[in-house]
Amino acid sequence: MGLLERTRKEWFILGIVLVIAVAKLEPAVGVKGGPLKPEITITYIAVSAIFFNSGLSLKTEELTSALMHVKLHLFVQIFTLVFFPTAIWLFLQVLSVTPINEWLLKGLQTVGCMPPPVSSAVILTKAVGGNEAAAIFNSAFGSFLGIIITPLLLLLFLGSSSSVPFTSIFSQLFMTVVVPLIIGQIVRRHIKDWLERKKPPFGAISSCVLLMIIYTTFCDTFSNPNIDLDKFSLIIIVFIIFFVQLSFMLLTFLFSTRNSSGFTPADTVAIIFCSTHKSLTLGIPMLKIVFSGYEHLSLISVPLLIYHPAQILLGSVLVPTIKSWMVSRQKALKLTRQPKAPVKV
Repeated sequence: MGLLERTRKEWFILGIVLVIAVAKLEPAVGVKGGPLKPEITITYIAVSAIFFNSGLSLKTEELTSALMHVKLHLFVQIFTLVFFPTAIWLFLQVLSVTPINEWLLKGLQTVGCMPPPVSSAVILTKAVGGNEAAAIFNSAFGSFLGIIITPLLLLLFLGSSSSVPFTSIFSQLFMTVVVPLIIGQIVRRHIKDWLERKKPPFGAISSCVLLMIIYTTFCDTFSNPNIDLDKFSLIIIVFIIFFVQLSFMLLTFLFSTRNSSGFTPADTVAIIFCSTHKSLTLGIPMLKIVFSGYEHLSLISVPLLIYHPAQILLGSVLVPTIKSWMVSRQKALKLTRQPKAPVKV
């Protein structure tokens, strides 16, 4: 992972901590009707800005090289958007009898419903030397799929917790997510050369807008005296998140390294990161729409806010280990494929 990218992510994680602290001190600023007018600036402008930015930055023209690896793409998307949320749902049936805060548990379910992120899985795959083209394809394709499938999964597993009708939720998703994304892609086609030359800081722009959304979300929490987050539940959730990530990374590794899988070591690297990483950039705005006006929205958002830095931290720590395995595995496969020298009599 590049130094600049790593530094930006570290600043973003610090930014999350700071905006939550500011929201705790001055919650009235970011609540509905407050000076920031989040019912307009966040619900429509900020969310649309994030997806327009995503449309501008998504290099869909690079996906053709990885398009034909259908088996790998199916594995990643089915694991991410079918197996992951279902496994979390089953796990939560066991955890529901524990004293862990029920809204944090619901938040874990929302993590399971999220699509893969646009950047972190690609960056880590590249750092290891894995199949970067496959990682780019699945991150971008998963983001597009997530626009449709993630809201459906959220409504399937959690139901709509707002009084907003189902059709209204999807019309707002269409106008603030799909339309800006398409416009961003259209604009990109016309200014692609300029974008490649200037390289605008897409990541930094999305991070700043996302911090604003997180800030207003927590303003809603701290302005409500009836909501209380106990430290025990929070600590347990952190441990659960690391356990889930490690377990699923191991599971994808075991599945993709079977002799019958047909995946190369480089493919396995892309599978491990793309199948287990979840998007905060797409997730928080979607939660804001699906659970609009819901008083426990910030508590539901907490596991996703934890999962994001956890996946970057865990991935960065495991990069040398995974790279060492991939190189040794590639050498072993190369040796087995070399024709044996004829024995001289």
